[in-house]
Amino acid sequence: MLDPELPEQRQEEIITRARDLVSTAGGRWVGHDVWGRRRLAYEIAHKPEGTYHLLNFDAEPETLEELSRILRITDGVMRHLAVRRIEGGSPGPPPEPEPEPEHEAVPEPAYADANTSSQEE
Repeated sequence: MLDPELPEQRQEEIITRARDLVSTAGGRWVGHDVWGRRRLAYEIAHKPEGTYHLLNFDAEPETLEELSRILRITDGVMRHLAVRRIEGGSPGPPPEPEPEPEHEAVPEPAYADANTSSQEE
């Protein structure tokens, strides 16, 4: 997640640096997906939004450690998280859940006709 106030050119420099590191270490770059600006659940460094980028690559653990080290010290990177993709899994975000079908209106409850007369008679 990058600072949303970073210029587009600086964002591309950070992504290019990550891609170059993976490639020079013998890894394989799978793809880069820009998720765009998203509202954060809580502010980070007094910023309510962040620009999300999903980087997919295959690399050795040492390469991932080095990339994490570089991202930690790079200005403009607000947060980063590395996760292992399950073998055979899709290299993208999880699919959007299907919308639930609209339910019919709930019928009014049927009340018992018992005890409708007044007790004061």
